[in-house]
Amino acid sequence: MNHLGDAHLHTWTLRFMALLAADAQDQLAWLGKRELETKDVVEEAELLCRVSEGLAERGAFEPKDLRDLRAVGCRLGEIDATSRVGLWDNALATDSSWDDIRSLARQFLLTRLGDWHQALPRPVRTHAGDH
Repeated sequence: MNHLGDAHLHTWTLRFMALLAADAQDQLAWLGKRELETKDVVEEAELLCRVSEGLAERGAFEPKDLRDLRAVGCRLGEIDATSRVGLWDNALATDSSWDDIRSLARQFLLTRLGDWHQALPRPVRTHAGDH
């Protein structure tokens, strides 16, 4: 990695994949009372999967990592517009796509880090009043 931005994107990709790989109850606990839109989760993960191509060109990811990230991105792309509407906590409970994505994210982390159990990213407060 030759750029500070690359290091940040690499770290954020790993952390976000850890969130996608986590057990559903851990994802729900991470959400807490936050209302995170499903479309925002999908868009963030798709962006990270696309950006990883450039990161690999600069040595931040290996080709085998890209294969797994492409699989995650492909599965995310299969989520139709209707399923992207609403809160992510509801989607986790009702849309089996998230089970597939969880499995693919786990495979990526296993390949990259040797273990899919990783610390989840710190939740970002979405409103000034969130605690």
